[in-house]
Amino acid sequence: MESVGNIIMYFVIALAIIVFSVLTVTTRKILRAATYLLFTLFATAALYFQLDYAFLGAVQIAVYAGGIVVLFVFSILLTHNPGEDSAPLESHRKWLGIIAAVAGVAVCGFALFSYAQFCGQAIPEMTAPGIEDIGKFLLSTDKWGYLLPFEALSVLLLACIIGGVVIARRR
Repeated sequence: MESVGNIIMYFVIALAIIVFSVLTVTTRKILRAATYLLFTLFATAALYFQLDYAFLGAVQIAVYAGGIVVLFVFSILLTHNPGEDSAPLESHRKWLGIIAAVAGVAVCGFALFSYAQFCGQAIPEMTAPGIEDIGKFLLSTDKWGYLLPFEALSVLLLACIIGGVVIARRR
C-alpha cells in the first residue's frame, strides 16, 4: 500500500515537470528556456529517486542535467546574444496546433483509462524491473529491444557535436 506522502510527492513532481516543460517551450529568452529545461530534468531525476531507481536518477543528473544542458548553454552562448528576446512567432495555424494538442491528450487519456477494457481483464499487478532488466531491454536486439534507436540517437548526438564544432570554427 502506497503512503499518502508518496502519492502527494508524485503529484508535486509531476506538476513541476509539466510546469517547467511548458515554460521551456513558451519563454522568449533562450537562456531561461535552458534553465527551465534543467529544472525539468531535475524533476525527472526526482521521479526516478522516488521509484527507488537511484542509479537512473544519478545518471539523469550527471548526463542530462550536467552534460546536455551545459552543452545547450555553450551552444547558445556561441551562436546567439543571450540577452535578446526572440521574435514572436507569427502563425495563422495556432488554433490548429492547440486543437491537435488537445486531441492528442484526449487520445492518450482514453488509451490510458480504457486499457483494461480493451484487454478484457483487469490490469495485472506490475513489479518494478531492476537496473539489470532495464539494461537488457535497452541493449537487446530482440523484437522489443531498443538497440537500434539507442545507436541512432548516438549518431544524432555525434552529428550535433560535429555541427557545433563547425559553427565554432567559422567564428
